[in-house]
Amino acid sequence: MQVTVRDNNVDQALRALKKKLQREGVFREMKLRRSFEKPSERRAREKAEAVRRHRKLMRKRMEREGY
Repeated sequence: MQVTVRDNNVDQALRALKKKLQREGVFREMKLRRSFEKPSERRAREKAEAVRRHRKLMRKRMEREGY
């Protein structure tokens, strides 16, 4: 990942880098890897995330189609 510093403005470049890292999910991944997660807990978390994504997709689809 790369961010260019323009006009010696490091703060702006740092903000852009943080935004890119957030969008890629790096901070979330670091938080998950801080401690050991049992395989059963991992499966449950991933299933819950999938259900959440599906419900969000259905909400958006219903809103778009006007049901």
